[in-house]
Amino acid sequence: MGKERVTVVDIARAAGVSKSTVSLVLQGSPLVNEATRAKVNAAIRELGYVYNRSAANLRQARSKIIGIVVNDLTNSFFAELAVGVDEVVQSAGFVQFLANTSEKLERQREVIASMREHGVSGLIISPARGTEVGDLAPLGAAGIPVVLVVRDIPGADVSSLISDNHAGAVAAVRHLVERGHRRVAFLGGFADTAVFEARMRGYRDALQEAGLDTSETLTIGSAPSRAGGVTAIEQAMMLKERPTAALCFNDAVAFGVCDGLRARRLEPGEDFAVIGFDDVIEAKTAVPALTTVSVDPQGMGERAAELLLKQINSGRVEPEAIVSPVRLAIRQSCGAAVGRRMKEISS
Repeated sequence: MGKERVTVVDIARAAGVSKSTVSLVLQGSPLVNEATRAKVNAAIRELGYVYNRSAANLRQARSKIIGIVVNDLTNSFFAELAVGVDEVVQSAGFVQFLANTSEKLERQREVIASMREHGVSGLIISPARGTEVGDLAPLGAAGIPVVLVVRDIPGADVSSLISDNHAGAVAAVRHLVERGHRRVAFLGGFADTAVFEARMRGYRDALQEAGLDTSETLTIGSAPSRAGGVTAIEQAMMLKERPTAALCFNDAVAFGVCDGLRARRLEPGEDFAVIGFDDVIEAKTAVPALTTVSVDPQGMGERAAELLLKQINSGRVEPEAIVSPVRLAIRQSCGAAVGRRMKEISS
């Protein structure tokens, strides 16, 4: 009986790396560091693997598959975005592969490599924190259309679709100021992302416009999650001069802020004003219903898919940078106005 053929899986096991990393080495990708590349090549030599390039080329032929890579699928925003993408690509005869990176660059490289192996026709990517222009260069070199959503990467030669984060934050803070709030906090989010920077800039611009405090003590970063929101409001409530309202980085943080307030026997919308950002489906049904900057995540997915399909169907097109308008959806969670109860909690 002949010797069984050595596979990529065998090499990955021998080198202690993932199958996708082996594939990147075989493709000569610059995304693999030299130490890992040397380890994989050593395993290839030891096992006597022969790379069948013609078969690989067949595998990499374009399919009717769209890849969508997101940085945090635990956030329902991205589930809604994926639904929007699916609505459009399905009707165009494509199927969607969805992958979550959990903000890990190595995981992002692996899932993109895996999708390339399956011959994806194009990719919609909400990039992980720290993604650089060079991470996307191999996709451009391979002629794979890419649309960045939610987060853009300055200098990347690909299309992007983001929300008007600055205008949304300005509108939210103006509304709180109109309701009499003078100490407005910004809660949640990672400071090293372009989305955070734009929302923070809008928050500060609106406060400055109203002649109010823009002290850094009122800005409390955290994971952009429900648990992060709980942590952020706990820190805010320990300030000597407490805020009476907050603009939250996203709806997940806002829900956590509401949880944290209730843990202190304070009612969101009555004792403290809360505004989120995104307008996920749960925002309307939450108690109280969440006031939030609506970016229409499903609509964003639909527009991203349409932009990608246009590139796929027409061949190489000039990258487009689209900024989607937003609107403030006013509901009950920002109902708290400055008055007797607010004075009690800020004393």
